[in-house]
Amino acid sequence: MATTTTITTTYAGEFASKYIAAALLSSPTIENGGVEILPNVKYKQVIQKVATGDLLANGSCDFSATSSVTLTERILEVKELQVNLQLCKKDFRSTWQGIEMGFSNFDVLPKSFADFLIAHVAEKVAAANEVNIWRGVGATAGQFAGLGTQIALDANLPAAQEVAGTTVTAANVIAELGKIVDAIPATLYGKENLSIYVAQNIYKAYVRALGGFGANGLGGSGVNGQGNNQALGDLMFDGVNLFVAEGLLPNTAIAAEKDNLYFGVSLLADTNEVKVIDMSDIDGSQNVRVVMRMSAGTQYGIIEDIVTYGIVNAAN
Repeated sequence: MATTTTITTTYAGEFASKYIAAALLSSPTIENGGVEILPNVKYKQVIQKVATGDLLANGSCDFSATSSVTLTERILEVKELQVNLQLCKKDFRSTWQGIEMGFSNFDVLPKSFADFLIAHVAEKVAAANEVNIWRGVGATAGQFAGLGTQIALDANLPAAQEVAGTTVTAANVIAELGKIVDAIPATLYGKENLSIYVAQNIYKAYVRALGGFGANGLGGSGVNGQGNNQALGDLMFDGVNLFVAEGLLPNTAIAAEKDNLYFGVSLLADTNEVKVIDMSDIDGSQNVRVVMRMSAGTQYGIIEDIVTYGIVNAAN
């Protein structure tokens, strides 16, 4: 007689936060430290901006206040999101039995069918989250406003820092990345946390160019004379770190400091919830429901310290 698969565990409360963390923080941008994380944002968080005038004045015997200090703010508002999924245990039974026998390609063997379902859903949520971070649209169901989306609507982005894009290839990637570096303000260039966040296709084109098949005198043998047969590791361009932002659209890029880009999440707030509900004891069906609830959002601090490439600013 075949073993009947029954799920009796409901994940909720404190342990649920581990699955929310996996879903929200397991995107490449987050895992690789591309942005600042603001945890426990239940609804809104204020990001303070400080601007000063000329600070130095001629010396004198008296105290005379110099310059000015202007305080402004930006608001990071998280959006509530959810996953409501209903699966039939019958459809998964043969697969699950195969896993139990050890014939599995999974990196980590789940300890229960419930873990398997939640891990699968969390992986899909993380992939969607990576896209949302960079180009999500708040008015679209299941998305929050991404960094690129918000930057493209900010009229205060200096026109000289909005670089027109093109289709990037190994032949022109050096010239196109050069345009981005040229547009970086002098006050920003050289900062330790400065990166050019590039779409995957731009990074791939740059790697190929370094292999010796690009333009601009890179030569035919590439870095260390190894052609394309090399592991380049972390790449830089003209002294600026390159960061692969998987969520960016092809042929787009953003140059900014890490601590000027924020991702807010309600990891420990009471808006989080993860549940696996076996419906067999409720309605007699073989259905299993997976429920996730979470909140997330993005924001940047100082628009004047950002350069965009291939992102049209509708406000300029």
